[in-house]
Amino acid sequence: QVQLVESGGGLVQPGGSLRLSCAASGSIFSASVMAWYRQAPGKQRELVAAIGNPGSTNYADSAKGRFTISRDNAKNMVYLQMDSLKPEDTAIYFCKATHLSNIYWGQGTQVTVSS
Repeated sequence: QVQLVESGGGLVQPGGSLRLSCAASGSIFSASVMAWYRQAPGKQRELVAAIGNPGSTNYADSAKGRFTISRDNAKNMVYLQMDSLKPEDTAIYFCKATHLSNIYWGQGTQVTVSS
């Protein structure tokens, strides 16, 4: 079993930065593929970035060049550094862990980009 808790969301002006964190419990973290998804009002949840172990990454086109996903297996943490934020990045951001056929989600953290 894995529990995920996101933090770091908030209100930021366009062009600003935020760093999201996801704390994971459980012993399978290092063997899990970790990812950040987001869901804007009225839209489907979409992949933002994913990271395997030992650290291969995958980004949505909208995130390439602006967002960076990373993980710290010693701390059971995954991060999403978001720079050059745009109003269209406004959404609830969710952390996801995939281990074998099991999928776990966090409760989400709100990111609002507005002046």
